[in-house]
Amino acid sequence: MKKSVFTSESVTRGHPDKVCDQIADRILDELLRQDPESHVACEVTCATDQVHIFGEITSDARVDYEEIARKVITEIGYTEKGHGFDAESCAVRVDLHEQSPDIARGVCKKGGKELLDHGAGDQGMMFGYACRQTETLMPFPIEMAHALAKRLELVRRTKLLPYLLPDGKTQVTVEYEGERPARIATVVVSAQHQADVDIEKLRGDVITHVILPTLPISMVDRNTEFFINPTGRFVEGGPAADSGLTGRKLIVDTYGGYARHGGGAFSGKDASKVDRSGAYMARYMAKNIVAAGLADRCEVQLSYAIGLSDPMSVRIDTFDTARVDEAIIRSMLKAHADPRPAAIIQKFNLTAPQYSKVACYGHFGSNAAELPWEQTDIARALQG
Repeated sequence: MKKSVFTSESVTRGHPDKVCDQIADRILDELLRQDPESHVACEVTCATDQVHIFGEITSDARVDYEEIARKVITEIGYTEKGHGFDAESCAVRVDLHEQSPDIARGVCKKGGKELLDHGAGDQGMMFGYACRQTETLMPFPIEMAHALAKRLELVRRTKLLPYLLPDGKTQVTVEYEGERPARIATVVVSAQHQADVDIEKLRGDVITHVILPTLPISMVDRNTEFFINPTGRFVEGGPAADSGLTGRKLIVDTYGGYARHGGGAFSGKDASKVDRSGAYMARYMAKNIVAAGLADRCEVQLSYAIGLSDPMSVRIDTFDTARVDEAIIRSMLKAHADPRPAAIIQKFNLTAPQYSKVACYGHFGSNAAELPWEQTDIARALQG
């Protein structure tokens, strides 16, 4: 049987790009909490001692953007002064204006047959994916990378490892036999830490308290290699060391590189932007196809044109694992999943504030298990 390897990574809440994603999605959630019809395209960047919030927002909500940014930064753990970035002393600049009327006229159509005729907020293509590698029907490497990053965050927050600081990254390489994950080949963990910590103690603690309690014991063997803080020092981290920007962790947010990506980011965008809503629907479609037993692997591509409600295309690829003809799957899917943007918003209740939950550790899989687009409620119907 053919052997191969595949690697995916994740990052903690304190990673500079994720600081930005969390601020943008917290702003989005607050706007939607006050005004569910808010149209939002909010970007955030951060660097040493500064945060910049910019973009386009049309809403009746009244939001203190600076206060939200400082609150998120505090929650993440950047609270100590004198290290180049902290919630209290960093400068927060806000440059927001209303959405272009040329975009609004395509999204908010007047006189359509029904509400569901509202058009897409932009053109683009989105991919959704599912497979049988995990209970969540996600690729195994990204689920393991997220689990490690969450555990790294937990041992810092609970002060089990009190010398850890907010920034951190994880990476998992999995060896496959055919399409089956057979073993974990390598694990990389980079954990920001206080300056006075002995590196060998940190490495031992991370193996004992992060890696071994997290990874399935059956997937780790004596040949599995662990690389903990490979440079030997990770004191300077977060936005003080590297600038951050919304939408720069697209692969972390989705399938860890195991499936294709259309290129559109999620955070800071309301659901009229099909980069977000279309990707959620594509995942929902793919997951229900696999959950129904129609295929072992499935990738769905949707594409849209600005101002039009019906997608330009719906493509299904089961990688030769389908148990029925793909044309039949497409026909059944068309009867049970409406990919028009307004229909997606209605089905998944995407005008409700729920995006902060997925601003870090993935928009799909175990991190989003309770959210509407992760449900398999049409699997039984697809079997019919």
